[in-house]
Order: sequence, then structure tokens, then C-alpha cells
Amino acid sequence: MMSSSFNIYRVGISFVMMCIFYKSAVDSLSELSPQKYFSTLQPGKASLAYFCQADSPRTSIFLEELNEAVKPLQDFGISVAKVNCVKEETSRYCGKEKDLMKVYLFRGNILLREFPTDTLFDVNAIIAHVLFALLFNEVKYITTLEYLQNIENSLKGKANIAFSYVRAIGTPEHRAVMEAAFVYGTTYQFVLTTEIALLESIGTEAIENAHFYFFHCKQVLDLTQQCRRTLMEQPLATLNIHRFIKTMEAPLLTEVAEDPQQVSTVHLQLGLPLVFIVSQQATHEADRRTAEWVAWRLLGKAGVLLLLRDSLEVDIPQHANVVFRRAEEGAPVEFLVLHDTELIISRVEGNTHIEEMQEDEDEDVQSPDMDIQDDEVAETVYRHRKTQLPLELTVELTEETFNATVVASDSIVLFYAGWQAVSMAFLQSYIDLAIKLKGTSTMLLTRVNCADWSDLCTKQNVTEFPVVKMYKEGKHPVSYAGMLGTEDLLKFILLNRISCPVNITSVQEAEEYLSGELYKDLIPYSSMSVLGLFSPNMTTAKEDFTKAGNYLRGCVITGIYSEEDVLILSNKYGATLPALLLARHKEGKVESVPFANSRVQDIVQIVTNALLETFPEITVENLPVYLRLQKPLLILFSDGSINPQYTKAILTLVKEKHLDSLTPCWLNLKNTPAGRGILQTYFNALPPLPLIVVVNLHSGGQVFAFPSEQAVTEQNLLLWLKKLEAGLESPIKWLHQLAFPPTIQKRSSLHILANIYCCLSCSCEPF
Repeated sequence: MMSSSFNIYRVGISFVMMCIFYKSAVDSLSELSPQKYFSTLQPGKASLAYFCQADSPRTSIFLEELNEAVKPLQDFGISVAKVNCVKEETSRYCGKEKDLMKVYLFRGNILLREFPTDTLFDVNAIIAHVLFALLFNEVKYITTLEYLQNIENSLKGKANIAFSYVRAIGTPEHRAVMEAAFVYGTTYQFVLTTEIALLESIGTEAIENAHFYFFHCKQVLDLTQQCRRTLMEQPLATLNIHRFIKTMEAPLLTEVAEDPQQVSTVHLQLGLPLVFIVSQQATHEADRRTAEWVAWRLLGKAGVLLLLRDSLEVDIPQHANVVFRRAEEGAPVEFLVLHDTELIISRVEGNTHIEEMQEDEDEDVQSPDMDIQDDEVAETVYRHRKTQLPLELTVELTEETFNATVVASDSIVLFYAGWQAVSMAFLQSYIDLAIKLKGTSTMLLTRVNCADWSDLCTKQNVTEFPVVKMYKEGKHPVSYAGMLGTEDLLKFILLNRISCPVNITSVQEAEEYLSGELYKDLIPYSSMSVLGLFSPNMTTAKEDFTKAGNYLRGCVITGIYSEEDVLILSNKYGATLPALLLARHKEGKVESVPFANSRVQDIVQIVTNALLETFPEITVENLPVYLRLQKPLLILFSDGSINPQYTKAILTLVKEKHLDSLTPCWLNLKNTPAGRGILQTYFNALPPLPLIVVVNLHSGGQVFAFPSEQAVTEQNLLLWLKKLEAGLESPIKWLHQLAFPPTIQKRSSLHILANIYCCLSCSCEPF
């Protein structure tokens, strides 16, 4: 079903692309002359080109979206370029102005398709349209029920169908389908429609949302028989499609004769429960027919197995005829007496995620592409789905009012796009922030819809959506770079209430600052305060520290002291000037760090490193920071709190400098369930916990496991690490075999939670 010329783009690509992974530095858009561009085209290789006049202001927004699409398209084997036309150029692509509003897709030097730029309105539309054009043999676009029936009849007994309905071409759902087709298009025939009447003919009730069906045609030999159809009930997103197809590929029914607690299937790995229909020899055939019927009803929702009681060594209660096992690690199996198959179905559906139940109960819930963007934002979307947002709590700015407003008052400005799901979801969190700050903040909360005022956003160097900037009189605007959530943005605003750095004028004030008393209302938002100590004549060092403080604003409290009596503080804390005093408020201690001859970036790095914990728990928020250290991770996986003996052993090795080349950390599966998927990637089945592994993400992607039979002591750990260093230990997994580094546009906690799974179970770069 796929043209051989496009097959070359799939070589070595696995579905690790379905992990979502933020990478702060993406490949930028190449800028070439027409002659140079055409000389780079290679036979059989796809290339997307935008021909435009250099520095045309009307194309800036589109070029920003095209730049965002460069890395994802390169991962699909498709190059992207901006071709700068000069006025003298008279080729077909550079000749007329109307042609300069188009994007061209080539394979080799053959033109496959041209796209008006207004159809490529964002990065999702760009990727969806390009893949749609290249996968024309694998994705059939249909408009009538007759066409669908013809495809279905032609594939009976041969192949299965992946059928999808999306509201429009170029939407995030359309992109998700195209990405799935890129991976599975050689196995299944993908069929796509935007005709709601066709969806209605299939019998779907909630027709306002995108849908994905699996048509089981391969096993149908009678041409008069209709293919079975299974609906994916999760939102139409790439990762959900991958999980759904994996359940369709799994055996419909499996017979087992072992302890249900020991059985492992793909369903458990995908977070789905298992249902065991208990059978015995005398009723085996009837039980099998019942189990198959249940399996069809629960397809995509649970794994169904036929458990043979007669050959089972584990005792099952005499009257129990169904065994139910939840997907959670360590959850006990449940022995049930259910004489109605509908009760079995209800048992499974009653244990589905609450989010799915809420979607079923609410017909006007937000579109699925919003629901997967961010956990805090998604929660806000659901909470406000039926209420009108109190937008009057923020000031809407236009091109005419922007300058006057931000000059007249200290302002927070949200730049968003009314057509973008993430922007509209985050707008709700922004309103939550306005509610929290109402009557307590001198900062004016404002917003600009860049869909209406694109020139204004361009002038303010807004290159993505949503973006939050802080404007203060006489100072350059500060961009917020944290998580897209209410609490993190609140921290940024509150820490910006004071100068960065704040000027300390007396020893007594400095002591109050270091103790946390001076800004005690801000201590919950900054666990450490930084004080720079300088002699009055250290002008250059003070200037560098001031610049560093401005860079760190919104992240940590910084102060500066350079009075004549500075030696009182330097002597008390054993500091050689110039120096940093790092006041750690939780521990109640002050540490001095000299930084003579250090420049701005060095100071920022010193403070940033000081904020890191010695043996941190990997969380949604801190994972990117620790990955940027570019060291292998030594991870202790735990299903709850850590045994103090393990903590003592690791901290002892840290203190003795044995772990300087590693980043020791731990991951609590109760707080971060993605850890289960990581361990399943490493070991294929969940191993006993606690467990220590070393993961070398940055060179080779090797995973090493500390022997589970050994006690976790300083001596045993040190001996094992020395064997690793000497090359005497073999890795249990090579992650580079799974590598496919996807990209993501936004900083959101659900995205980064997915990164924890992707980055620690794929060979990918830190984001």
C-alpha cells in the first residue's frame, strides 16, 4: 500500500516518535538562493520550499511556524528551506507576487504539490499537509459511504483499515493521523474523511469530535459480511493512536495456565487491566466462546484471557469464575463471581479513567487536542468548560493602546493566538492568576491576541504562543520561561516584586536578608537567597553580578552588598571577596562561594548549580535541569519513600567524590507513574523494587542495572561503578536502537511528564 520511493524515509524509525519531548534548540530554517536550493535537491528525497522576497514583513508569522516545523519534518526525512527571491529573478516560483504566497513540495526536482500559505496556518497544519501529500498511496481521502464500502470490500481477507474522521485538514488531529500513517501505513490501509455525514452513517453518536476506528477486515472471508469496527475512545492524539493500534495487534484471546499475578501482556504495559475467564476441561469450548465475546466487547479497553483451572497450581476460590487484575503495579488480583457477561463489561468500564467518564457525560467538553496539552491547563479547561471566562480581570491591548499602557504601569502581557489550542487553554490559567492577584498586586495583567495584532506581536519579538512578558518602566521586558501553569507564573511575578539584585545597605539588613526575615513572604517561592559581597571599588565584578541577578529574576532572590564594612560579613562567613553567600533557608545554613574573575554566565551557572539538590527526586519540573548537566543518571527507582540506608550510601559516595561523573537521583513511582513504563522498557517486565540503574543518555544510550541480589551499600555500589568504568559490565538495554527524537513547542507539565518516559526510555538529547 505504500510507494517504494517513500519507504526509504522509514528505515530505522520506531514508534518512540510518539513520546513528546521538548528540545529548546531546534534546527533553524535554511535560507538559500533559488540556484543554490535547486542544486541541493536529491533524487527521491522530499523537500519543502517557501519562495519569498527577503525580509518581507507580511510573512514573519508564517516563517515562525515554518521554522517550528523544520525539525519534525527533518525527522521524517523531509528538508525545509526558505528561498530568497531577488527582484530580477523571473523563474516560475519567483516571478509573480501571487506565487510568493505559496509553498512548494518537491521529490527530487519533481514538483509534487503547491500549498497556499493560508492553508499552512500553524506547525500542525504544515506537517499534516506535507505528510498527507507524500502518503497519498497510503491514506485514502473519501467523501462518500460508497467509496468507503468499496475500499472495505477490496481489503476483506487481505488487510485491516484505520479509518479516521477529522473536523478539517490541517488540525492537530489530522497531524496525529498522518504521523500514525507514516509508521503503520505499510501494515494498514489508512482512510480519512472530513464529511460528518459519512461519520453519522457509521452510527457514531458524538459526531462533533474527531474519531478513529479500526476495521477488522483481514479475517473476513465472506464478502457479504461487514468488517468488525472498534472505536478508539481516547482523544485523537498520536500517542493514543499508537497505544490503540498496539491493542488491536495483540491476540484477541490468550489461554494461560499460570498464576494471574505473574501474567504479563501488552495490555498491562499500556496501562489496561486484564480479565481472566476461569475455565475447566468439561466446559472449555463454551467458556472459550464466552471469553471471545467478552474480548470483542472489551477490545481496546482490557486484555481478556482464558484461565485453565484444571492445570493451574495456584488455588482459585471454588465459585469464582472471573479474575480481575488492574494495571497498577502490585495491585492484588480480585476473584469474582459474575454470572452475567454485562457485569464483566461494567466491571472494566467502571475502572476506566475518570477523564473518559467526564467526556462521556459532557457533550460540550473542549476539543481533544486541548485535553492533552498540559495537566494544570487541562484541569482548568474542564473546570470552566460551561462558564464564561471573566476576561474583564485582564486588559485587552491593541496596536493603538499597547505602548501607552505598558509605559503608564508595570505590566504583565500574555501574547496568545485565538486559533491555537494551547493558547486558549493557558488563557484560562492566566485568568486564574488574575483572580489570585486581584486587589493585591501593582502589576497590570494584560493580553494581546496575536491572531488580530500580528504586527504588534512581531515588534515585541514574540516567536511562539503563548508567551508571557513583564514590562517595567525604564527596563527591557523580561520573558517568562517557566511552566505554563498558574503557580509557576505566580512565583515569577511575586519574585519580580523586588529588584534583582536588591541593594542591601547595612550589615543588620544583610543578616535579615540571609535569615529570610527581610522577604519572608517570598521564601516559599525561593528556597535560597543569594547575596553578592564586594568591596566598594570592585566595579566590574558588581556590574557582572547585577547582570546575572537580572538574568535570574523570577527564579531566585538575589541581593548585593558593597558597603565599607563588608569585611564584617566576609570574615563571619569565611568569604574571600568578591564572593557569593548562598543562604539555604530549609537547612538554615549559609555557604560562601568565591567567584573572582567570573563573568556573568559563570555567576549564573554557579547559582543555577547551587539550586540543584545533591540527591534529588526526579519530578516533572526538575528533569530538564538535571538532563542539561550532560552526565549519566544514576537512578534509584522506588515505589514510595527511600530506605534511609540507601540514601546514606549514595550521599556518602557523593561526599567522597565517587559520583562526580554521574547525576545521582531517585524516581518515586507513586508520584511519577511514568517510571513504570521506563522500567518496562529497560526490563520488558516490571522488576522488584527498589532498583538502581545507570542510564547514559548522552553517548550510546546504555542502561546498566545494579545486581538485585546485592545489598545497597557504599562498598557494593562503589565496586559496581568501578566495573562500569572499566567496561566489565554489559548493558541490559541500548536505547539508541529505539531512538527517534521528537519535538514539542510548549513547556507544559504533562508534556514534560511524557518527556520523563521518552527521555529515560529513548536515546534523546536533553531539552
